[in-house]
Amino acid sequence: MHRFYAPELAFDRAIELPSDEAHHLARVMRLKTGDQIAVFDGRGSEAVARVEAIAGRRVTIRALEMRAGVAEAAVAITLGQALLKSDKMDRVIRDAAMLGVAAIRPFTSARTEVPAAALARGGRQERWDRTVIASVKQCGRAVVPPVLPVQDFRELLPVAHGGLCLMFVEPGHQVASSLSGLETRVPAKAMILIGPEGGWDPQEVSDAVAAGVTLVTFGQRTLRADAAGALAIAVLRYIWKDL
Repeated sequence: MHRFYAPELAFDRAIELPSDEAHHLARVMRLKTGDQIAVFDGRGSEAVARVEAIAGRRVTIRALEMRAGVAEAAVAITLGQALLKSDKMDRVIRDAAMLGVAAIRPFTSARTEVPAAALARGGRQERWDRTVIASVKQCGRAVVPPVLPVQDFRELLPVAHGGLCLMFVEPGHQVASSLSGLETRVPAKAMILIGPEGGWDPQEVSDAVAAGVTLVTFGQRTLRADAAGALAIAVLRYIWKDL
C-alpha cells in the first residue's frame, strides 16, 4: 500500500495532502478516487485512508482506521554531522532518517569545506526536509525526525553535554576507545558527532573531551565523512540490541 505524509491527519474530517504529496499521488502514482492508501502524520500516528477527491493540484483524503507503524528505536540517537560538500549531506540525512535517528543536527567546524557562499544560499533546509520525508515514507516510520538549524561546533558542545555523546575520530588517538566497550552502557539518548571531509581540528577534539564527550574510533579504519554516520548508527543499534 502506498504511503503518504499527511501532517494534518485527523479522524473526524477529510483533509488535504500537502502539495508535494498530492502531486506524487495524482501525477506520479496516478491513483484514483476511491483508492486506499496509508498515511502518517510525522508524529507517530498512521492510518489507512481513502482518496476522496482529486481536483487539479488538490487531493482530499479521509482516514478510515488506525494502522500500526514501525516502532521507534528505544535509544534516541541524534546525529551531529559536519556539513559536507555537494549532495553528500543529502545522502547522510536520507540514511540517518532511514536508520531511525531522533534528530539530525548539521554543524560547521574549523575544517568544513562547504563554501560560505553555498551556506548563504537558501533552499538547503527545505531540501533536507523533503529528503527526510521521502526516507521516512520508504522505510515505514511514522515519525519525521527534524533536521535542526545549522550550528557552529562550539555552540554544539553545551548541547552534547546533556547525555552520552560520542565523537568519532581517526585511528591513532590515544584516548579514544572502541565501540565494543559500549555494549553494557545503554543510554536513553545519545549524540553522535561526525567530522567534515578534512577531519577534526585538534582544538575541537580537546574542547570536546573537556566537555565530557567520549572519543571513539572504528578500529584501524579511516572512513569517508559521508559514510561514517550511517555505519555508527547501525553498529550502535546492533550492540545496544535496538534494531
